[in-house]
Amino acid sequence: METGQRRFARYGLPRLVAHAAPGRRDPITAHPLPNAQPLCPAGNSRTDADRHEYLAWAQGRPIACLAWSSAPRHLGGRDRYIGWNAEARRRNIRFIAYNTRFLILPWVRVPHLASHLLGRMAAILSDDWRRMYRHPIYFAETFIDPSRFRGTCYRAANWQLLGLTTGRGKNDQTNKPNRPIKEILGLPLTPRFREYLTQL
Repeated sequence: METGQRRFARYGLPRLVAHAAPGRRDPITAHPLPNAQPLCPAGNSRTDADRHEYLAWAQGRPIACLAWSSAPRHLGGRDRYIGWNAEARRRNIRFIAYNTRFLILPWVRVPHLASHLLGRMAAILSDDWRRMYRHPIYFAETFIDPSRFRGTCYRAANWQLLGLTTGRGKNDQTNKPNRPIKEILGLPLTPRFREYLTQL
């Protein structure tokens, strides 16, 4: 049986590079999901959140894109999993990164590439965030729309199901679902994540 290392060696081990090169078209924008909100150009920052984007390269071509942002303030499933109170959440939400987009470009056909890249990201994200924003990341999270995706690559990379969103959004005033209910998946980036995230 071919090992993962040998499989990737045939294509060249992917290289993750923070931010797309200036002036190049953002591959995530070039291949958007239906109904997806547009991203700001790779390498730029939103005014209301920390942001970090990566291109994965192999054989001189981009093969995948990942975008990360500050985490949503209130997620019931995540908050119960961490076990923090409102004050700890207010102080420490900055130590969570939210994977807003993950795209394998359409011409790429490499088995298990997605979970491999997620594993690589878990190893470098906190240090990269510290260099950019002067603090580490202890926990990563994302949303999966189960009516469209199964989230297999995340589960293969050891992400855990934390619960479901309410489908109401952060600015809801009706207490009624107005958007698809999504699965919340999370990944601790350190064994001591609860200790760090719940401290005051």
